[in-house]
Amino acid sequence: MIDQVLTNPNQTEKTTYKTDSTKEKPIRSIAKSISWRIIGTIDTMIISWIITGKLNTALLIGGVEVVTKMVLYFFHERIWNSVKWGK
Repeated sequence: MIDQVLTNPNQTEKTTYKTDSTKEKPIRSIAKSISWRIIGTIDTMIISWIITGKLNTALLIGGVEVVTKMVLYFFHERIWNSVKWGK
């Protein structure tokens, strides 16, 4: 990857790097949303438990935020997938 950045863009030498011109499918974004939210929700629950000292409150906060943040992440991911910058 580094050599691709450092090479001359006018060079005609063929590289083995394959440019993927296809976009991610929505199912991939859903899978990434779920896996990231598991990590994020555990973090939120631990922080909530530490701050409130109440496990039930921490679980309630985590339960609500897992749903809302998965939905927000899904749309965030789909919007970024349509942005051509950096691809």
